Amino acid sequence: MLTSQQIRQKFLDHFAQRGHAIVPSAPMVIKDDPTLMFTNAGMNQFKDLFLGNRPAQHKRIADTQKCLRVSGKHNDLEEVGIDTYHHTMFEMLGNWSFGDYFKSEAIQWAWELLVDEYRINTADLYVTYFGGDEKDGLPADDETRELWKRYLPEERILPFSRKDNFWEMGDTGPCGPCTEIHVDVRTAEEKVQKPGRDLVNNDHPQVIEIWNNVFMQFERKADGSLVSLPAQHVDTGMGFERLCMVLQGKRSNYDTDVFQPLIQELANRCSKEYGKEAKADIAMRVIADHLRAISFAIADGQLPSNTGAGYVIRRILRRAVRYGYSFLGFNEPFMHELVPVLVAQMGEQFPELKKQQAIVTNVMLEEEKAFLRTLEQGTKRMDQALSESKGTLPGIKAFELFDTYGFPIDLTQLIAREQRREVDMAGFETELQKQKERSRAATAVTTGDWVELAKGETQFIGYDELSTEARILRYRKVSGKGGDQFQLVLDRSPFYAEGGGQVGDQGWFIQGADQVEVVDTKRENQLIVHFTKELPKDVTKPLIAQVNTQRRGLTARNHTATHLLHHALRKHLGTHVEQKGSLVAPDRLRFDISHFAKVTPEELATIEREVNAMITDDIVFEDRRNVPIAEAKAMGAMALFGEKYGDNVRVVKFGPSVELCGGTHVPRTGTIGPFRIVSESALAAGIRRIEAITSVEAERMINEKLAKLEAIEDLLKRPADVVAAVQKLAEQNASLTKELEKAARERVKRYASSIPAKAMANSKGVKVLVELLELDAQGLKDLGFALREQHPDLALVAGSVIDGKPLLAVSLGKEALAAMGIKAVDIIKQISPAIKGGGGGQPDFATAGGKEPGGMAEALKKAAELLG
Repeated sequence: MLTSQQIRQKFLDHFAQRGHAIVPSAPMVIKDDPTLMFTNAGMNQFKDLFLGNRPAQHKRIADTQKCLRVSGKHNDLEEVGIDTYHHTMFEMLGNWSFGDYFKSEAIQWAWELLVDEYRINTADLYVTYFGGDEKDGLPADDETRELWKRYLPEERILPFSRKDNFWEMGDTGPCGPCTEIHVDVRTAEEKVQKPGRDLVNNDHPQVIEIWNNVFMQFERKADGSLVSLPAQHVDTGMGFERLCMVLQGKRSNYDTDVFQPLIQELANRCSKEYGKEAKADIAMRVIADHLRAISFAIADGQLPSNTGAGYVIRRILRRAVRYGYSFLGFNEPFMHELVPVLVAQMGEQFPELKKQQAIVTNVMLEEEKAFLRTLEQGTKRMDQALSESKGTLPGIKAFELFDTYGFPIDLTQLIAREQRREVDMAGFETELQKQKERSRAATAVTTGDWVELAKGETQFIGYDELSTEARILRYRKVSGKGGDQFQLVLDRSPFYAEGGGQVGDQGWFIQGADQVEVVDTKRENQLIVHFTKELPKDVTKPLIAQVNTQRRGLTARNHTATHLLHHALRKHLGTHVEQKGSLVAPDRLRFDISHFAKVTPEELATIEREVNAMITDDIVFEDRRNVPIAEAKAMGAMALFGEKYGDNVRVVKFGPSVELCGGTHVPRTGTIGPFRIVSESALAAGIRRIEAITSVEAERMINEKLAKLEAIEDLLKRPADVVAAVQKLAEQNASLTKELEKAARERVKRYASSIPAKAMANSKGVKVLVELLELDAQGLKDLGFALREQHPDLALVAGSVIDGKPLLAVSLGKEALAAMGIKAVDIIKQISPAIKGGGGGQPDFATAGGKEPGGMAEALKKAAELLG
């Protein structure tokens, strides 16, 4: 029986022998496509090739691609673990042709691999093809049917509709008819009972699609129409996990050696046998699957967070932890302990997993701890919500637990059932739908089709020029909540598109006396896209593309400073330091690094001095472009995590600092000016964030601090040693504060001994006193505590005005509270409006602060009436 590693390698070897370049997987986290957060199909990294935005370096390519499907069109999350074949993270084996071979070769080579190499029984194979679509005016794909008749009898070649056999990446984009290969892995007895052809595309767990061959011929436009692509392409994808199930003779993907090492490790840790208990089995499958998704996402640089892609990863992790918590008895973090098993399985094929193992483990551990705390707090809130509700728990309460406190709805249902209670799921779904609609409304964007004015690609000249004459190649309109915008692509552009942590350029498009502001520049599928609020007056005529030079210059200073900072960090903290994220803007820079301890103030000072020394040395920028990647690495150039590099790269060198970088930089380090670190903090477990400023912002900060120092010296009459003078002043202040606190305590004692004698009994026999005192908030609290302990039959309402701020306090002794029939918090709520304030507290003690000291007399009068 072939192992999963052998199955993967046979696929790659098969296509290498047929002239395909074998390329590494792209990162699972997508950075330059606004329509996707994660790679959800093998073709994502080649999208720009299908669109013709750049030429293909290799006409034939094959790879195994890390994919993640949890949201949007391909949302498999809730099915994962329940059935035997859905996954969040999965591998997609694929082969591509960019304007080279087409249907005949794709079908032939697929057959040769499955039958000749993998030895799949041909009697178990079925294929489907596109049966045509009247709405799109597309005929049936008879060419594909005829090609398959070379290999299979016609009864195993099945036509299906556009839904199943016309592949589209989304509402717009490349698309085309496809042919799917299905395999029937049922037992011989089951096959006799019902023919496999009747189960194809019917969600049968043992009659499954394993390979889809898409013939890219069209592009779907925003209006729904289809136009032919510049060239015909082949895009295939074969689910690796499903293929392993077939070739290893299993009935479930989770029974293969892809998942079993993780599942068996889990079973051992929770002392349960896999295959014996349905709920425990589901939990183990969920955890094994989710662990892969989380680990690869973190290894690719996506940390869990509360927004965007980070929220998706956090949600997956919490789902796994919750299953372990609810069904496997894990009350302590456990998932991070499974990472070594995963690395042993997949680290060879995906070296980034092995390299980032420590980061993955530590981030996962901290996330687990945080969510287990959330579960504990949520359980308490759940109990409170159930105690406050009669019968069914209202849907709005269940949604509050889910939305505000991160408490999973299925866990809410589980706890409710244990207490023989129900949850109003209809009400919960209503609130959830409202939230989704609010989210959709906030992010809704309508993107028009590109209006193409000319063919061609953008030549980026922004490393050498900041202004150029250019022509518009294409433009489109985008409408969203913020209004309309236009996106333009030029034949030449000096504008740097956001990337590598650096913000996009701003500037202007100039035609004679007319000027259109460029508000941002981004990269989309290798296109440099310029964002404007309006179109140039005549889109067919040349224009001057002018970058905002001041903003670019400040940004370049910060980007070069980031490289110097990276070098200094590795020099003084250790070579384990790696960049984990960055932001380079005109006014600041932010740098995230792998480091397992807080960077001390002394270390930060040393690093800052090192960077400033490199700036003072005025090191000349060495810009080396189109360097072969192997040569660049031999030079010691550091690559960024989660980035995919081509065969040729750009090497940016400032003395000892050597990095692969596509950003903009200063010609000499002396241009940067002063460099100052402004903060250091924890971003996640093992990840530290350093924020710094340079140039104008650093000078401004220095000048502000000098001005403050001048003001302090003036206030202190310019002492010889200002630090010593301030220290002396602080000591004197501390001494005076202690004396004041002592005096306040003495005042409380005096009041505590004198007040009871002033109290008068009311009609209920309670001793009552309403008095204006000279005490601050703490003094009122201390007095109330003393009186309640010493005089349980005393009711006191005290007012005070300190520095123009009115304060009220109500204190009821135990006997007074019982006799009065009114709580201290109720009294405070009735009297505090007189001082334009509000407050709260407990039945025996409550306080309030206000804004109107003139209302104190009225408040105390009202109190006397309530206590009389």
